[in-house]
Amino acid sequence: MTEVVYIGLGANLNEPEKTIHLAIDALSELPDCQFFAVSKIYRSAPMGPADQPDYINCVVALETSLTAARLFDHTCTIEQQHGRTRDGEHWGPRTLDLDILLFGDHTISNDVLTIPHYGLKQREFVIYPLLDISPNLVLPCGTEVVELTKHISLNGMTPIN
Repeated sequence: MTEVVYIGLGANLNEPEKTIHLAIDALSELPDCQFFAVSKIYRSAPMGPADQPDYINCVVALETSLTAARLFDHTCTIEQQHGRTRDGEHWGPRTLDLDILLFGDHTISNDVLTIPHYGLKQREFVIYPLLDISPNLVLPCGTEVVELTKHISLNGMTPIN
């Protein structure tokens, strides 16, 4: 059985635009995954501490037969290959951040994964890229992603490609 999965990508250190493109390539080559879409790439203001560079963000859609846990292992490996360290700083600068936003219509909550991603409904850098690749997307809770744009502004986010 396969699931459609949406992964958010973000980076703001060490040539972030190049890193995002390399991460897209790495995601497209994952085993047991069929790459099927990538959003526009955006520049957005950082969440949390303002004394860090702007982020480069996008969303990728895959179809996979991997479990959510196995996919998470792969995304962590890709992050580590790009110098990501998990030092406990919340919303700090990142060489690469890969978040599994949605895994089919599943809801997963454990010590490692929270899917749908806990910030999905509040973040312009997730909502608008999701709309780029899936304009009719409905979240597992029944919320239409397009409806979220009525309450979430672009907040200065701009496409760079």
